[in-house]
Amino acid sequence: MNKCAFASFHPVVNLLYFTVVIGFAMFSMHPITLGILLICASTYALYLGGKKTLRLGLFFMLPMLIFTAALNPLFNHQGGTILAYLPNGNPITLESTIYGIAAAIMLITVIAWFSCFNKVMESDKIVYLFGRIIPSLSLILAMSLRFVPHFKAQVKVISNAQKCIGCDIAGINILQKVRHGIKILSIMVTWALENAIDTADSMKARGYGLPGRTAFSIYRFDNRDGKAVVFILTCVAIVIAGSVSGAYRFRYFPTIRGEWAGFSTMFVFVAYFALGILPIMINIREDLLWKRIESRI
Repeated sequence: MNKCAFASFHPVVNLLYFTVVIGFAMFSMHPITLGILLICASTYALYLGGKKTLRLGLFFMLPMLIFTAALNPLFNHQGGTILAYLPNGNPITLESTIYGIAAAIMLITVIAWFSCFNKVMESDKIVYLFGRIIPSLSLILAMSLRFVPHFKAQVKVISNAQKCIGCDIAGINILQKVRHGIKILSIMVTWALENAIDTADSMKARGYGLPGRTAFSIYRFDNRDGKAVVFILTCVAIVIAGSVSGAYRFRYFPTIRGEWAGFSTMFVFVAYFALGILPIMINIREDLLWKRIESRI
């Protein structure tokens, strides 16, 4: 996994960015904007996760995309262009098929952006942003985000320990594998309870929840963060203005019609692309700068 330069920005910038792109991905069904955000999200997720993200996309995202796209025409029969008829007499229309593909792309795009969000927005950023406003909820979110990778790492530790004492699952039947899994689950539950007690005692000893308690923070909002906020809000303003003016309106039913060209339409598409590609360009710029510094050493 590559080190993300965009993650070094202020948490407010990170939260604002992901709120905007995830919101646009959820509420914009224009094929061009969906394609732009999908390409940007996939590229960014691949940059952050590497080959692991590629495997996830091939074995999880792609089947989900095909399944969701194929499911919609079976239940949604709107549209004026009939392609075929189901055995029960309901039509399969071109419009419902294309809408199913667009809805599937929207779902995959949102999931891809959320995967990037989970890698960039670490638990300490969430606590920093919401610790004073909603301290209990921020703590729960931070602990939940931390728990999943911590739990997976502990499962590997316990599994390796079981192998060292001769409790390997290789060459055993299904019933023995189930018993072995139940044993690991029992160990994990005990570990999780003990870890929760230790965490609670540690928090109590550090004065969590007491009035007047302060918190250390390493985050400072600088000029770079200000420029990023201005850029994001500018793109948001362009997209909202285009939506209000109908520059990129699009419909699927009863027939497919929408704006594909025109100066204002293309201007909105450029704003979408600039917004989606922002963290990737920041990372490329930082990588090139670092290589330039290394070449001078």
